[in-house]
Amino acid sequence: VLVCFGGAGGQHACGVADSLGMETIYIHPLAGVLSAYGMGLAELRAIRETTIGKLLAKENLSNIRIQTEMLAKEAIQELVEQGVSIDNIVVKKILRVRYFGTDSSLEAPFGELSEIKAFFEKIHRRRFGFIDNGRALIIESVNVEAFNQIEHFVEKKLPGLTETKPKICDSAPVVFDSISVDTPIYNRKDLQPDHDIDGPAIIVEGNSTTVVEPGWSAEITNLNHLILRRVEARLQTPAANTDSDPIMLEVFNNLFMSVAEQMGAVLSNTSSSVNIKERLDFSCAVFDSKGGLIANAPHMPVHLGSMGESVRAIINDRGETISPGDVYALNAPYNGGTHLPDITVVTPMFDDQGESLLFFVGSRAHHADIGGITPGSMPPNSSTITEEGVLIENFLLVKGGVLREQALRDLLASGEFPARNINQNIADFKAQLAANQKGVQELSDIIDNFTLPIVSAYMAHVQANAAESVRRVLDELPDGEFENHMDDGSKIKVVMRINKKTRRAEIDFTGTSRQSNSNFNAPKAVCRAAVLYVFRCLVQDDIPLNDGCLEPLDIIIPERSILAPEFPAAVVAGNVETSQAITAALFGAAGVLAAAQGTMNNFTFGNEKHQYYETICGGAGASDSSDGASAVHTHMTNTRLTDPEVLEWRYPVILEAFGIRKNSGGKGRMSGGDGVFRRIRFEEKMTAAILSGSRKIFPFGLLGGGTGLPGRTTIITKLGDVKVLSSTDQSEMGPGDIILIETPWGLKL
Repeated sequence: VLVCFGGAGGQHACGVADSLGMETIYIHPLAGVLSAYGMGLAELRAIRETTIGKLLAKENLSNIRIQTEMLAKEAIQELVEQGVSIDNIVVKKILRVRYFGTDSSLEAPFGELSEIKAFFEKIHRRRFGFIDNGRALIIESVNVEAFNQIEHFVEKKLPGLTETKPKICDSAPVVFDSISVDTPIYNRKDLQPDHDIDGPAIIVEGNSTTVVEPGWSAEITNLNHLILRRVEARLQTPAANTDSDPIMLEVFNNLFMSVAEQMGAVLSNTSSSVNIKERLDFSCAVFDSKGGLIANAPHMPVHLGSMGESVRAIINDRGETISPGDVYALNAPYNGGTHLPDITVVTPMFDDQGESLLFFVGSRAHHADIGGITPGSMPPNSSTITEEGVLIENFLLVKGGVLREQALRDLLASGEFPARNINQNIADFKAQLAANQKGVQELSDIIDNFTLPIVSAYMAHVQANAAESVRRVLDELPDGEFENHMDDGSKIKVVMRINKKTRRAEIDFTGTSRQSNSNFNAPKAVCRAAVLYVFRCLVQDDIPLNDGCLEPLDIIIPERSILAPEFPAAVVAGNVETSQAITAALFGAAGVLAAAQGTMNNFTFGNEKHQYYETICGGAGASDSSDGASAVHTHMTNTRLTDPEVLEWRYPVILEAFGIRKNSGGKGRMSGGDGVFRRIRFEEKMTAAILSGSRKIFPFGLLGGGTGLPGRTTIITKLGDVKVLSSTDQSEMGPGDIILIETPWGLKL
């Protein structure tokens, strides 16, 4: 005999077995529950659903109403045939509605046209942070559910079963709210219906213990159920106050971090591009009302340390005009941005009355293409910002809760080199808006639990704690200086001067190369991000990376240097390559870490239809106590590589090989990490580009450790011709052509 449990799966198994001549028994998962309430399996629900795929319009709604009534009749008839009285049947009608051209549908109750639209917009704004007034609504499907309306079962006590009082079998001192109370103990098996027990009390039985706290009572029902009820109003006392408490500081550290992590989860789940959804090339963070970074998830260090500059740029430019329901977007590298593909979406959060600006949440995502002279918007040889794509400065993305999609499309299509896949850009913008809305919702919940004064106070406490953590590092850190050279001939020079009395440090980049005609110029925000990252790494405490880490540091950046370029300087490599050079120089000045691969190995390919970008891992540098890791993204990048299946499914390429370059680290006492090799074959015409470093200059070692070997990029044509590319180079690829990228490795100490 085959016994099948469960829902549709169990029924299917029974059907297959029955067709084979086996004796079967099917047990519904609700059978036990239903029989306990005197209900049969005939009283289950009947569901009908059909795909509609029509515009939400008055003429279509009439036809859909007819279809809905037909579905309802079918569902009702099914229940009637099972013996359910027609008078007890309730019908529920649900539509799944979405904006035209989108994939995210939301449930709305069936009703009049205006009611459906109003409900959809309310839910869409709550979930995604905006509505799109200019976009049509599509009724994707209609669902009709008929079910037997069961009377709510109310337990009734049987009066006069016993006149005895509950038997106390023992007592013990128990502490409630810091007060010790002699508490009676009852044995559960001695309790009978009509027994009421006022707290405090303890009820024990064979496999559990129930504590009845003061202000509560316990009641035994005629079915021998134990019911707890609150009989005294709860005193509303705050869980914390505005004074800094070590325990609550840790609680808020994790609360603020959790907000950013949940924002990141929403962003990856709702985005459509491979770069964001698969590679996770994005960052999310929470800011105070002045744009100070409070907390972030462990996303991209180069984003997080610089995003606060973008928030402050919005504050400076918009000032008092910032209103509830407004959202801003920017990528301007001279105004808090990094490079043009990294677009920041900033959402201000107001109080419930819409009067006081409380906080900001922000998400920065690397869009696969934002225009420029090469697909993927990472041109290796750009000399001006215009050649790198569309410049976005303080753009009002959402006004009063309404997405300004047409204005955004016009912006992305503007300029000499507009974006190539605007629909994909729009989809990723919407994902960022949804992520920000999640941040607003989570912060609102925290405020509801702790009150606004306490949350605001702990935002300041979190930053103050980070500042003190960095000061403890400065207490031990010696003065230092370092020069780090790059393939294009530029150098990063840094001097660290520590004042032990004031517990402050001066980070001086005087002597760094002047602004370049290449694209290795890094905006000030990138340099600031690198300093923030390095000193957060030096802190041993488990704290969120925030602006408090920079409070004890005075950063000196020479104007018109490659760390403070002026418009219209090209900057696309500054964010990805120069940031790595700054980080290596800072670690070198501190004397704590040998160079990692020193590059992000930025690889792009594409045409008018496809655009793809990835950074490729390499070796990490060794410290005086540990080896460097192999095949990892290091320092200012923290992305994943796209899974081979996804890469080959979404793009006309084949990943022929990907592995570790064994024994490739530099020589020394502690081993540096190994680099990788990545071999990709193209199946249609594409432009492939590499924007990298550590091809000419060997990554450095420390304390006598040897240097590592540089990376290399090679083109192998279908005919077998071989060409080695320079650090920043591009090549036209045909079907059958192969690119082989070998990344540098970390150094030994």
